[in-house]
Amino acid sequence: MSKTTPIFVTMNTSNELEFVFSDDFQRINSPENRYSCVHLICLEGEGSLVFNDTCYHFCKHDLVVLSQPDKVYHLAAHHNLRVKYFAAPTRFLYSLLPSNNYAIGGRISLYQDPVIHLDESGARQFLDDISRLEQRAGETAHPFYREMMGSLCLTMIYDIFGFHSQQYGATGTTDRQAFVVKELMRILESGISKTEREVAYYAAQLHVSPKYLSDVIRRSTGNSVTFLIHRYTVPILQEYLNNEQYSLTQIADAMNFASLSYFSRYCTKHLGLSPSDYRKGLQPRK
Repeated sequence: MSKTTPIFVTMNTSNELEFVFSDDFQRINSPENRYSCVHLICLEGEGSLVFNDTCYHFCKHDLVVLSQPDKVYHLAAHHNLRVKYFAAPTRFLYSLLPSNNYAIGGRISLYQDPVIHLDESGARQFLDDISRLEQRAGETAHPFYREMMGSLCLTMIYDIFGFHSQQYGATGTTDRQAFVVKELMRILESGISKTEREVAYYAAQLHVSPKYLSDVIRRSTGNSVTFLIHRYTVPILQEYLNNEQYSLTQIADAMNFASLSYFSRYCTKHLGLSPSDYRKGLQPRK
């Protein structure tokens, strides 16, 4: 299988943004992809890998989405395997997604089975998506580079959602663990995390123990309950901060933060900026 040197494009700011484009299958679980989500398309041949302790086989036109490439091992490639992959920071991609059940549920499904079978048209569409990203990724001097790349990434993501929904549809299951995950998503979708961000609250709503809830979510998604809670909370926080009719104190009170300092720490952790710095970024550039 022919290989090229991976292309790295880095945004040199305090919020570093790095994209990787490569055709080297053996490097999908390399250190540079540790905090990224890898999107691999098989162009020719076949291969296999073990992800989250399960072996997956893929062949021509298959799309493989690996949200945690550090859990990938036993990479095996047929002699004529050719792939192309695009990796982007996981946190950046999550920041683009709407807080809805499909965005979360689709990610859960892909964690449980990362392979999506595409036809020739779908494979060509996905290749077009990452080709556009690769064409623009070097324009780091663009004043709206982050937003531009985010828009192109979001187009790719929605195409993946479309492929996924065509393959799996909206089929349900009566499995208790799947029911718990689905119900947690439903509760979070209501916006209750605006004021309720403790695991114990959601466990009580679902009539399970916090440990059971944590174990089920970890096994089903690879992430913690708090990760999902914050995934729904951050857009609510941003909506408040974007509306300057609310003071920071009013927002902290409305979102049930114990103190203004705790509110500030939460913003810094999940937005990468303090509340005041976030709002300064909303001001028109002079």
